[in-house]
Amino acid sequence: MPDNKTKVALPTGVYDAIDVPIKQTIERWTEIELDDGTKLRVKPLVISVARVEGHYDQDGNPMYAVKGGQTLAVLSVPDNLKQRVQ
Repeated sequence: MPDNKTKVALPTGVYDAIDVPIKQTIERWTEIELDDGTKLRVKPLVISVARVEGHYDQDGNPMYAVKGGQTLAVLSVPDNLKQRVQ
């Protein structure tokens, strides 16, 4: 498979990178209960992954940049935090 070159913007600048096709992804929900009684569910959404050329972590592993987002679902909110709907 040919390398699909791209650029990634990191806090320290813009770098050359190679898109790495995603073979499989398992994106699970995380449930969070806040101190105010609110319950949320959050799930990451991975769109693409690129390996940054010539950049490595302290263990010698290549650096990767991930494009993505998240989905947020509000499971429950205490009544005292809700706005009255008319």
